[in-house]
Amino acid sequence: MEHEIQQFLTYMAAERGASANTISAYRNDLAQLRSYFVEQQGDNESTLPPIEEVDAEQLQEYIVHLREQQYAAATVARKVAAVKSLFSYLHGEGLIEVNPAEQLSSPRVGRSLPRTLTIQEVDALLEQPGRWDTPEAARDQAMLEMLYATGMRVSEFVSLDLSSIELQGQRASVRCVGKGRRERLIPIHSAAVAALHHYLQEARPKLARGRREVALFINRRGERLTRQGVWLIIKNYAEAAGISGVTPHTLRHSFATHLLRGAAPLRNVQELMGHANISTTQLYTQLTDEHLRDVYDRAHPRAS
Repeated sequence: MEHEIQQFLTYMAAERGASANTISAYRNDLAQLRSYFVEQQGDNESTLPPIEEVDAEQLQEYIVHLREQQYAAATVARKVAAVKSLFSYLHGEGLIEVNPAEQLSSPRVGRSLPRTLTIQEVDALLEQPGRWDTPEAARDQAMLEMLYATGMRVSEFVSLDLSSIELQGQRASVRCVGKGRRERLIPIHSAAVAALHHYLQEARPKLARGRREVALFINRRGERLTRQGVWLIIKNYAEAAGISGVTPHTLRHSFATHLLRGAAPLRNVQELMGHANISTTQLYTQLTDEHLRDVYDRAHPRAS
């Protein structure tokens, strides 16, 4: 269990860009979960069950245990969220066959809205690689354009191969494999296509250094970019643009929100995002509602 928890914490830091405080909170909450299972085994760590053997009933008993400790509802909800996030990650990565935390009950608390960028902030971010004339900068330009053009998860993005994209003709697109091994085809707009063409023709051969690597995006050693590598690249460009708290997932959130503000149908955005349930996509409508309220407050003569 310790190994899987560490894998999850690395994922939260590298892919989701979670803050040090958030990672610390997850670590403490999941360490408490592990300690609970150790106690259930008579304080014998050698008999701790493999994480794939943990079932829904055991997790529900753990929640009852937390409530018996007289924790506040918000604290229990946070600890439940940590457990659900851990098992959701393990299931999504194919490390466990069944997610035992999927139906785990929790005190109801308000759901925070995802962090998104304004269109002006996106423009400022996408302008940053153009300040340098290097193979890495050309790659990064294509990478940022691609992420914002498609809304892909970073795990889907780093898994792309050269064969995943079609740039010829009027229907440029990328085929990616999402959660549950579900494939989807996402259109790519002309600006992203131009950046990809430049990267593939001018920059990638220099980065490849003669290696026969099938990955679409590679590092300076000619190897496939990692999640951590993508996250650090975006972080550095965001800081250069004067924008804080930007991760690959921020671009994904921004993609969905900007499409909905542009009147894209919710079902189409769901398909593009690869959401299994439309309720996940509907979260972004709250952001568009906030945007409309801001427009209303600025424009209506009596709103002020």
